[in-house]
Amino acid sequence: MRVAVIGAGWAGLAAAVDLVAGGAAVTLFEAGRVPGGRARTIDLDGRRLDNGQHILLGAYRETLDLMRRVDADPDTLLERLPLQVVADDGFRLALPRLPAPFNVALGLLTARGVDRREKVDTALWMNAVQRRGFRLARDLSVAAWLDAAGQTGVLRHRLWEPLCLAALNTPASRASAQLFANVLRDSLGSPRRADTDLLLPRVPLGDVLPEPAARWLAAHGATLRFGERVRKLSPGPDGVAVDGEAFDAAVLAVAPQHLSALLPDAPRLDYEPIATVYLQYPDAVRLPYPLRQLTGKSGQWVVDRGDGLLACVQSGHGEWEKLSDHGLAAALQNELGLGGPVRWQRVVREKRATFSCRPGLSRADCVAGQPRLLLAGDHNWADYPATLEGAVRSGRRAAQRALAA
Repeated sequence: MRVAVIGAGWAGLAAAVDLVAGGAAVTLFEAGRVPGGRARTIDLDGRRLDNGQHILLGAYRETLDLMRRVDADPDTLLERLPLQVVADDGFRLALPRLPAPFNVALGLLTARGVDRREKVDTALWMNAVQRRGFRLARDLSVAAWLDAAGQTGVLRHRLWEPLCLAALNTPASRASAQLFANVLRDSLGSPRRADTDLLLPRVPLGDVLPEPAARWLAAHGATLRFGERVRKLSPGPDGVAVDGEAFDAAVLAVAPQHLSALLPDAPRLDYEPIATVYLQYPDAVRLPYPLRQLTGKSGQWVVDRGDGLLACVQSGHGEWEKLSDHGLAAALQNELGLGGPVRWQRVVREKRATFSCRPGLSRADCVAGQPRLLLAGDHNWADYPATLEGAVRSGRRAAQRALAA
């Protein structure tokens, strides 16, 4: 069975690997020169860094499984830490190494900077949400959901809203509460303690999955066509023609903003930006915990990449977009308050980093009109916002459907 996979992001790579494992002859098309899509390694002044800082969770089971399949050992490539939310204003919530749900309960009850009454109210609310299976009666904004639950204190501003912005890349005022509840279900609400862990790449993102997957595919007989943009798809009852070349099936795994060029009926989505500001301090500079929440006007999160390199992340539309690269970097240095000038800095902006996770969002189906043309991508996994795990799961689902077509 000949199958074309269009797009070598995490969804396309996941589909290609499972297709090859299922016995298909796979041709992988990618317009860029390297694999990874919107989560890839790039060259910045001779440094191998990422086109945006990404954070993984222990709940990313399918991603971790795929890494193992392509000989990318998660235990070597990822640093696993119990989750902490640490803000620069003194707030701190740290999950202990206890079985779930006791780790979350104790972490909440021992959080710093929150009064006891708010902790108890939040624990009762979370318990009620869990009893309902994290299903909402109707989708609404995260802000409206928190308002209705009486979540208006410190935990709203230092936990729920920052986590929403980090996970959905959409501010709580316009983010889908149901999608956020799904994220909580599979992380803080999971019965597996390991699902709440923070996984930080020890290596450039390309080495975590995209490049090992590309090597695995080449070693197992797949044809890789990098630098080749697909211009036309012609699906039929017995297969799909890709720029005139006949295949038994095709998996379309491109970013959602590129879908309409090949699939005119694809749903139109709105998008949110992400900026990653790399700041190189002296090698001895390090954060007490490698993930820190910033509470100033410009910063949101900062990740310690080691050896004095910090990656500051700004998500979703906001005032930070009005700043120049130099102005944004200067503002973040001021908020970090680490003293002294940085040795090197670069700003990477993605204007359409993810789709905007609005309430009631319409998502494309996996099957694009007929059973031999399948869709994959973070935009296609309706249970999640735009995450690496959603991309991998959608790719693997598309592969299964293609093999069964």
